[in-house]
Amino acid sequence: MSVAAPRQIEDYRRIVIKIGSALLVERATGRLKADWLEALADDVARLAGAGRPGADTTREIIIVSSGAIALGRGVLGLPKGALKLEESQAAAAVGQIALAKAYADVLGTHGITAAQVLLTLDDTEARRRYLNARATIKTLLERRAIPIINENDTVATTEIRYGDNDRLAARVATMIGADLLVLLSDIDGLYTAPPNTDPDAAFIPEVARITPEIEAMAGGAGSELSRGGMKTKIDAGKIATDGGTAMVISLGKRLHPLKAISDGERATWFLPEVNPTAARKTWIAGSIGVKGSLTVDAGAARALRSGKSLLPAGVTRVDGRFARGDAVAIVGPDGVELGRGLVAYDSTDAERLIGRKTTDIAQILGYHGRSEMIHRDDMALRGE
Repeated sequence: MSVAAPRQIEDYRRIVIKIGSALLVERATGRLKADWLEALADDVARLAGAGRPGADTTREIIIVSSGAIALGRGVLGLPKGALKLEESQAAAAVGQIALAKAYADVLGTHGITAAQVLLTLDDTEARRRYLNARATIKTLLERRAIPIINENDTVATTEIRYGDNDRLAARVATMIGADLLVLLSDIDGLYTAPPNTDPDAAFIPEVARITPEIEAMAGGAGSELSRGGMKTKIDAGKIATDGGTAMVISLGKRLHPLKAISDGERATWFLPEVNPTAARKTWIAGSIGVKGSLTVDAGAARALRSGKSLLPAGVTRVDGRFARGDAVAIVGPDGVELGRGLVAYDSTDAERLIGRKTTDIAQILGYHGRSEMIHRDDMALRGE
């Protein structure tokens, strides 16, 4: 059963916003659409509560932005049309600097710090890199910075690419437990058929569940208006809603596109199957085979049941051979499994930390590791 989702963007606390190249960059000139970006920054600042006394500052914003290759090819004078792989990567290398500076400047006028994060497919699929990427993004959010995320096109090859930023945005949203994914598009939502060619196409304001019929409406490859990019958006919707994140597709070409959503302009809302926390705990508890186990003392067991993370001091035994990011069982002093979690250390280092205080970690291991053996966000206890 789908979870009811509010229709006001302000009702969500952690929001991922995906922006395509066509919204940011003029096709003919290859120049940045400065007016549009400034209007977007106004919307983002409003949502983040920047610069307003008494404003709600608990809302967190992450931007997944295309545009690097489009900006870079103009600077390098590359020809129009399809580019060779090395040309695309060179354009991305130049364009990323321009794109990052544009975001830093426009958000800086609102007193907001922008941060650049470049990801490849492995960064959200391989557990060790997944944990690193997630920790970095969460740290930026804690510091009230806005991560500007893009695929690392300067090094990504076909076999390690997402291929589109819709899917990348959905992966990022589920990775960090976002409540809402906003896909700003060149169309205002999902229709039963391409509205530019079918006068009988009907607008769909809400999708409770992405069924084969909904997927068929998205069609195959092409532009969004001819169903093209709509397929990647439906694919992104499946990733997001399965992970507990609501999604909305809205027209991005207008100025102040986020405010337009808040004002009730036409958009298609996709309801999540569960909330993000429940989805993640289900994934950890039932979808991952454990590689080992950590036995904890009675005090740690009580702390875990009260919602705390597992610290090295509470661990009494390490069994199995596992790597950082692997799933392990958490076992109580009576030998009964309490739950499962993604461990922050490999088994060799975990054994060295048994029963030790977090303040001793750097001295024991020779580097500053995580304070928690298993963070509460990476844990699913039985009965939750």
